[in-house]
Amino acid sequence: MCRNIKTLANFAPPATDDEIRASALQFVRKLSGTTRPSRANEVVFNRAVDEVTTAAHRLIHELQISTPPRNRDEERRKAHERGLKRFGPVSGRSSPDRAARPNPRSSPGGSVAMTDRET
Repeated sequence: MCRNIKTLANFAPPATDDEIRASALQFVRKLSGTTRPSRANEVVFNRAVDEVTTAAHRLIHELQISTPPRNRDEERRKAHERGLKRFGPVSGRSSPDRAARPNPRSSPGGSVAMTDRET
């Protein structure tokens, strides 16, 4: 869950309120161990998101930073390069002929064919 929380400080353009709230929501989800609270906990969960959003907004906008703001596109490119170096290219994701290849588990009618283990 927390892998989706991104650094928001010192970017040009600055982080939006929506980005800050999304990070706060991910943080509260991680702490609570749930992506959606029960009705009994909904008020407490939403209050926590609001409080974390307020604290994160205050932190991001009050930090004294002496380095120039980072470029979002450049940081995204660097992260992609680090991922390629660490994990290598992901096969099948960007393959243009992937859609043209038939799924070996599906039948001509489009439904999933039964395998020997399912019978």
